[in-house]
Amino acid sequence: MDSTSLSPSPANTSECPSATQQQQGEVSDLNALVKEVLEFDEDEDLEVFSKDATFTDASSFSTSLPTSPSSMINHYKFEEELDATDIFITVDDPESHVTTIETFITYRVTTKTTRSAFDASEYVVRRRYQDFLWLRGKLEEAYPTLIIPPLPEKFIMKGMVERFNEEFIETRRNALHRFLNRIADHPTLTFNEDFKVFLTAQAWELTAHKKQGPGLLSKMGETVRSMAAIVRGVKNRPEEFTEMLEYIETFGQKVGLLDRISQRILKEQKDYLVELKEYSPVYTLWSGSEDELMDSLKGVASCIDKCCKCVEEKSPGLSENLIPLLHEYTLCAEMLKAVLKRRDQIQADYESKVESLNSKKTENEMLTEEIGRLEDKLECANSALKADWERWNRNMKNDVKSAFLEMADKNITYYEKCLATWESFVTSQKNELIVENEHEDGS
Repeated sequence: MDSTSLSPSPANTSECPSATQQQQGEVSDLNALVKEVLEFDEDEDLEVFSKDATFTDASSFSTSLPTSPSSMINHYKFEEELDATDIFITVDDPESHVTTIETFITYRVTTKTTRSAFDASEYVVRRRYQDFLWLRGKLEEAYPTLIIPPLPEKFIMKGMVERFNEEFIETRRNALHRFLNRIADHPTLTFNEDFKVFLTAQAWELTAHKKQGPGLLSKMGETVRSMAAIVRGVKNRPEEFTEMLEYIETFGQKVGLLDRISQRILKEQKDYLVELKEYSPVYTLWSGSEDELMDSLKGVASCIDKCCKCVEEKSPGLSENLIPLLHEYTLCAEMLKAVLKRRDQIQADYESKVESLNSKKTENEMLTEEIGRLEDKLECANSALKADWERWNRNMKNDVKSAFLEMADKNITYYEKCLATWESFVTSQKNELIVENEHEDGS
């Protein structure tokens, strides 16, 4: 392995972490948390829950990796995460652009930082979705076995809002904002040079920088090698990575199911709100023709109006917080599978070279040297993925817990407000009945 690629700079130390980094305590099982927060009825969509009652405990993966004493990976480890945030990124102000060829949206990306690597303390640039795709591609190319945050899908899915609809644009803006801030919070990705260029370069500078990347033939070569590795397959994948893949499969199924159910619940809430808004005026109109029931009918109409406001306050909890998070982690599951495939590709390359050497009667010095380099690369990839897996898993648990707790709080607030509204109405009606009865008894 080239020693320059392992220089202990902030941008590279995390790609080859220590194989002895320990986990940060036990984390509760996500499936148990789902059952605690959400109560589901029997439904065909929920069959996947009954097939496997619990997730494989992702925290059980060991970070230890047997390595040879001469391996360079033993000398490097993940740099500790920063104690204080020194970079703040905001994605806002979507702006539509119409040309003779295409229509697209750009977003303002504002960066404030105290890092010495930046020439200024604040940058404001505009970026389109393709620029975000380019950045993610460069990060994936530079760190194939690190967990790069997912981007929202390029094309709108069936059943979702129209492209360039305000709701769609806002949803994408939030997703892009989370994407950049997750990179900024990552102990390795945050120091990547392409990330810095993305945040600071003007549009023409970014275009020029993109042209410096590898050519089409180089990319095609990488694709061919990847396909060859997939065809060959991995003979002796470590058990911990097999368990990791099984966890991701189960995680993806369950989070994807929650995403779909939450989408349906949100749609039903919106439909319910429309009906509720049409419900109140009926009582108001009715009160005009019923003198004795006028106050009661107007009271019902008022209660329904208040409940409408409560529904409007509750819905953003799903549309702006829980659903985007569940969808992001659904995409994460697919992204993690791709990371494991790239790790397998590295191992397949190594195994292929070992087989080639074993099949030869005499030792090939160049082949032996290449095997040593691939062995170091595989150890580095394994350690990087395991250490980043721990970090991702810890953040995922915290994100999901926070989202579920926020959803629970909003539901409690919603039902408390609605209950208080109707209790107040019932109390007033009972008091009126008491007064009327006393009046009749007195007469």
